[in-house]
Amino acid sequence: MSRRIVAALLALAGFISSPEVRAQTPPPLKAELIEVRKIADDAPHNAFTDLIYWRDQFVCAFRQGRGHVSTDGRIAILTSVDGDQWERAAALTIPDLDLRDASLSVTPDGRLMLIGGVAPRKADGDSSATGTFVAFSENARVWTKPQVIVEPGRWLWRVTWHDGKAYGVSYATPDNHPVASLLVSDDGVKFTELVRKLLTEGYPTEAVIRFAADGTAYCLQRRDGSPPTNSAFLGVSQSPYEEWTWHDLHEFLGGPNLLQLPKGQWIAAGRIVRDGVPTTDVAILDVASKQLQPILSLPSGGDTSYPGLVYRDGVLWVSYYSSHEGKTSIYLAKVRLAPNRGD
Repeated sequence: MSRRIVAALLALAGFISSPEVRAQTPPPLKAELIEVRKIADDAPHNAFTDLIYWRDQFVCAFRQGRGHVSTDGRIAILTSVDGDQWERAAALTIPDLDLRDASLSVTPDGRLMLIGGVAPRKADGDSSATGTFVAFSENARVWTKPQVIVEPGRWLWRVTWHDGKAYGVSYATPDNHPVASLLVSDDGVKFTELVRKLLTEGYPTEAVIRFAADGTAYCLQRRDGSPPTNSAFLGVSQSPYEEWTWHDLHEFLGGPNLLQLPKGQWIAAGRIVRDGVPTTDVAILDVASKQLQPILSLPSGGDTSYPGLVYRDGVLWVSYYSSHEGKTSIYLAKVRLAPNRGD
């Protein structure tokens, strides 16, 4: 084969693999919105959700307060056996601290674990260093006393349990070096650094780690700043999760979440901004080609995002918050996912 033909084939391969061309590839799934309903709006500001199905019930956790940033942030817990009728189960507070960004997981011994941000604000609207608190429950109604496990200045935003250990990414809030670090814990209370400099490109902030059946770890990492350096990154690692490779997804994603479906596809969700307009979107994350392809914009806008994800009985359940109807409220969407056959 001549050098000219080889060069042409290499150029064609580079063109096909470019982000611009790959983005035109149809996603493997299509999404249909079955319904969306408001499930909470009883505070001036309701936001930053997570959702889990645990012990035959849905549990939704979120922040309530006077505003997006206020001194009175508390975590509300709602439960539902069918996803339609919801009841207030609990509210968690720490005196003089703003609690925010709830995240739910299940410990190896079956307890429900809640972590969230904790900030000592002097006044509403103050930008304050944020740390992390944790609480545990046997029934989603009675909780252990919330305790601070990461002091303000580093924020462990979300954890995932795998092989008896909790893994999560901490980041600077707001004055420390813009470096994401990988933390690990045996009990969900005492965390140590596994990788101090997990990611240093741009300004990494919120991140979620999930594990595939073969043990591969995937980290969906938000980055802040100005385009194009604020695009989300995908990190990939194998046990013992000390070495990571990173891939630019070429798309901003705020409040990221990630879920693997039973057949292996990965669903991502979070805030995407198009022409200056923010929406909460559901997307396909192709971990092989390292592509993020939005497939559904949920009814949303303004102050919005921070979805919780549950896949159950063939339906993707998405909790999120939005101000598109005026008041910032909590919504629950049901989404049907099906193979995209191009019809």
